[in-house]
Amino acid sequence: QVQLTESGGGLVQAGDSMRLSCVDSGRTLSGYSAGWFRQAPGKEREFVADVSRSDVARNYADSVKGRFIISRDNAKNEIYLEMNSLKPEDTGIYYCARGRTIHSGHRYAYEYGYWGQGTQVTVSS
Repeated sequence: QVQLTESGGGLVQAGDSMRLSCVDSGRTLSGYSAGWFRQAPGKEREFVADVSRSDVARNYADSVKGRFIISRDNAKNEIYLEMNSLKPEDTGIYYCARGRTIHSGHRYAYEYGYWGQGTQVTVSS
């Protein structure tokens, strides 16, 4: 049974760094692509980054490219999001999601079959 749990969120200042983690206690994450999305208050959930099963391919939203790094550890069934040079506009609830295939390049929420409960990231100016 897939169960995704995010951790690592909190309150930071602009310019700081933060690392999010997501583990699948059902141990299925290693067999699929995975991604990170975020949702700010009053806005729709938006794509942040995704990674292929083999970690060969990684994709980023333009708004985070060059600042965020997605990675994974298949032995641990975990994915990570390293966030650097954080901005107030990065504030939101961050969700990890498991893809339906091994390939990355999925930027829409409907392309993911399982979601975590989310972790709050707040960046103060």
